[in-house]
Amino acid sequence: MISKINYTALSIGVFLSLFFAFAIFYNQEFLFAIPLALGAMYFALFQTEKAFLALAFLTPLSFNIEEYVDGFGLYIPTEPLLFGLMLYLCALQIKAPFLNNKIFQHPIILSWFAILIWMFVTAITSSNPLISFKFILSKLWFIIPLLLFGTFFFNESKNRIMFLWLFVLGTVLTILYTIGQHASFNFGEKESHWVMWPFFKDHTIYGAVVALVLPLVLILIFIKKNTPLIQMILISLLVIVLLGLYFSYTRAAWLSIFCAFIFGFLVHIKLNKKIIYGILILGIFITYFKWDSIQMELARNKEEHTTEQFGERIQSAANVTTDASNLERINRWSCAVDMFKERPIFGYGPGTFSFEYARFQQAKNITIISTNFGDMGNAHSEYLSALSEMGFIGLILFALFVFVLFSTSIRLYHCYSWKERAQKVLVMGIITALASYFIHAFLNNFLDTDKAAVPVFALCSFIVVLDLKRRHALDLD
Repeated sequence: MISKINYTALSIGVFLSLFFAFAIFYNQEFLFAIPLALGAMYFALFQTEKAFLALAFLTPLSFNIEEYVDGFGLYIPTEPLLFGLMLYLCALQIKAPFLNNKIFQHPIILSWFAILIWMFVTAITSSNPLISFKFILSKLWFIIPLLLFGTFFFNESKNRIMFLWLFVLGTVLTILYTIGQHASFNFGEKESHWVMWPFFKDHTIYGAVVALVLPLVLILIFIKKNTPLIQMILISLLVIVLLGLYFSYTRAAWLSIFCAFIFGFLVHIKLNKKIIYGILILGIFITYFKWDSIQMELARNKEEHTTEQFGERIQSAANVTTDASNLERINRWSCAVDMFKERPIFGYGPGTFSFEYARFQQAKNITIISTNFGDMGNAHSEYLSALSEMGFIGLILFALFVFVLFSTSIRLYHCYSWKERAQKVLVMGIITALASYFIHAFLNNFLDTDKAAVPVFALCSFIVVLDLKRRHALDLD
């Protein structure tokens, strides 16, 4: 006898088959999203923890429907799922609070609350309030589910490890796809800019995410003693990630991960904070007072990144004379600074840079890839983006968040002894991964996309959870 459940499954299968056949027959493939969305809603409501963890795997594989629907940008399926989780978890929290109250007092959470409050203020004074409030909404569906409610899901160690595994595996699948596509073009430099499509917009965001994933693979390798089979799988994943990073031809990613590992090493040897701050301040002063000499030296560098040779591509990163990519980045930075000078307190409003920077372009900074309409994207820097869109206070608040994040992480790392090897390895991996992103953030900004926002805010949530657990353990002692 066929059970009631089988009848239900059969009915759903027949309905979906007819629905998909109808969509294909009438060339309305976008209708596929309807049953998928309904399935995601059911999954999020009745399997919330699994839906949350699934974000890790789905994020590298998501795609922007703007490629298919003009004028409407949305990453499918992650952003609808994040939006749904935000509403559902907020409703649950209001009905029966389940978050630890200490979370709302944690410096990392408080620093982002401060940024959000200032975002709302600058959205009111924005040159385009509608754009700014839409930008804030898109920011909220990353911050609330991942950073805030992530502290509930990541309270269990198994969920933290599962999230890392799923994000690594999802990223590796996109790397294999990209390498396969790239190989069909003999790993050409020009093709490296788009072979990761539709999963990534271009090689810059792809390289940034692959660089961030590298320390996460190392966490999984060293966090515990694995079986020979698991260890072999992890080493294979590490090799794939390294190949993906190399063939991304993304100089900023190469430099950021190199600097991140140096930063991690300095943290490990517990270099005195005064020395680190002294080096940073000295570097800023030298750059400021010797800028003309530095520019003259850079101008002698004519190396462009039209070659696949690793050394020559690294050298081309300092070419600000003929390299169009570097020159366009300077064009955007110059626009961001000029926008700040015109509106130093409130900026032009969150999310408005790409709509405003065109008129700030100077003739001397225009490149062959510049457009008069200024419709080519963002400020190419998280820090300058905050400066131009939210003024000086916005930059200070964002820099404060980065400072609090790393000071908390570093203190937490040194709180653990080597008897607590798993926690120590995890925190060091997180420090290195986040360092790779926030170093990269000087040259690009991707926190408005799921590709970077999901892992970054999830790892921040890891630190909040581990820090609160450590404080509680100390209180018990």
